[in-house]
Amino acid sequence: MEIAVLSGKGGTGKTTVVAALSSLAGRIIRVDCDVDAPNLYLFYQGKDIEKKNFYGGKKARINKTLCIKCEICEEVCKFGAIKNSSIDSFLCEGCGACTLVCPKNAIRLEDEKTADTFITKTEKGILSRAIMGVGSDGSGKLVTQLRKNAKRFVEETQITILDGSPGIGCSVIASITGADIALIVTEPTRSGLDDLKRILELSEHFDTQVMICINKYDINLDMTKQIEAYATKKGLFVAGKIPFDEKVMESVNSLKPITSFPDSIAGKAIETMWIRMKNLIINFN
Repeated sequence: MEIAVLSGKGGTGKTTVVAALSSLAGRIIRVDCDVDAPNLYLFYQGKDIEKKNFYGGKKARINKTLCIKCEICEEVCKFGAIKNSSIDSFLCEGCGACTLVCPKNAIRLEDEKTADTFITKTEKGILSRAIMGVGSDGSGKLVTQLRKNAKRFVEETQITILDGSPGIGCSVIASITGADIALIVTEPTRSGLDDLKRILELSEHFDTQVMICINKYDINLDMTKQIEAYATKKGLFVAGKIPFDEKVMESVNSLKPITSFPDSIAGKAIETMWIRMKNLIINFN
């Protein structure tokens, strides 16, 4: 069972929800698919038991001994990456146009390391994560690799929780593909509702079972009612509504899941949400 926790926009509290659900679910597999800004490991530090290089793209390289400095490659490069027969690796997109026009075959594409992938063993189970190199782009290929890494440790009936990237881009598509359930975290604002609709369209495309979590629902009760009305219209399950809670800031600052604070109203709401989710998961299976 794979649960992808997603949000149509950043800042909705998605990782806070993931950290809390992870603590409630016990020994599960966690995958930090938010490769551009991974921070789930901060809540569950442990020991790295595996580290590997990830090659997610290609860059052009010029063999200076073969290059005759005809500058044809510079003319065809649409990214301005070639100047004076030298290639700026930060600007090169690896399209390969320069390799096709070089009369001396002095240019070739080489695999480029874009990230380090890790398997981290924590008290609460395995965490699959990555740290990207400076200037590297987040990609679906990297997210797919992180999910593959995690599957090697999955036991029968074990739950995997995926902390997805915000939005509807490539890494989000790689997070939701093949997932059993998408928990969409939104907030009671106009943009929150609009972004919810966008990511819902993506979920429907992949025929993924959807649940909705409204975070900080009590800061705008009118918008919360609109989101609930929209969910009812679409036949969506609102798994939980989390109230605004200043304890969340303390949770983030201390790097502890909000559920570890007994007096947190947000933590209690997430506990209730997890019970509702488990009931649906049982029926789903």
